[in-house]
Amino acid sequence: MKEKEVEKTLSDIRDMMSKSSRFQSVSGYSIVVVGLLAAVASLITAVFIGVENWFPCSEKLQHFAVMDTAARTQSIAITGMVLFALSLLTVFFFAYIKSKRHQLRFAFDKRMGQMLLDFFIPLAVGGVLSIVLVMQQHYGLTSSIMLIFYGLALVNCSHYTYPVFRYLGYVELLLGIIDCFTMSHALLTWFLGFSVAHIVFGIVYILLFDRKAK
Repeated sequence: MKEKEVEKTLSDIRDMMSKSSRFQSVSGYSIVVVGLLAAVASLITAVFIGVENWFPCSEKLQHFAVMDTAARTQSIAITGMVLFALSLLTVFFFAYIKSKRHQLRFAFDKRMGQMLLDFFIPLAVGGVLSIVLVMQQHYGLTSSIMLIFYGLALVNCSHYTYPVFRYLGYVELLLGIIDCFTMSHALLTWFLGFSVAHIVFGIVYILLFDRKAK
């Protein structure tokens, strides 16, 4: 009987240590919002590159399709930077709200700094590589690189929060690899990875973790 009590106590201690060292403030609602923002960014990008299969182009939008490559690239780059900034703000805003509501730990301490470092290193490398390819006018694999390095970033930092994040990373990696072989559908793959996958994962995350947060 005493052995069972000791085992239960040790199990409770391990569980408490795991929860205290895990960043639990990430909100599933922020993941869904990021997916919706990515959907808007995909639509804007489709306008800039003139992808008529995504929507019927009106005469007012036709001038975007005949923009020179440099102008289109600049427009898409600005869209991407705005999306990234809004996504980052969204994640931290919802994380702060969730931490206050459920009395979870939310502090820019050493552990959060390490988590952000592990996330941004692969992301920064992929971003620099994408910029270099665009500057050299090699556009074909840009979306693949974005998906692959974003997937690596998620897998790399998943052990700081719920391990389920690595599965979203695996999806991004898979879509990035598929995109390498289907460059004619790059925007569609990008949309599936950054929009649809985030929305689906965010809903699942809300059901599994947000509603059970304490």
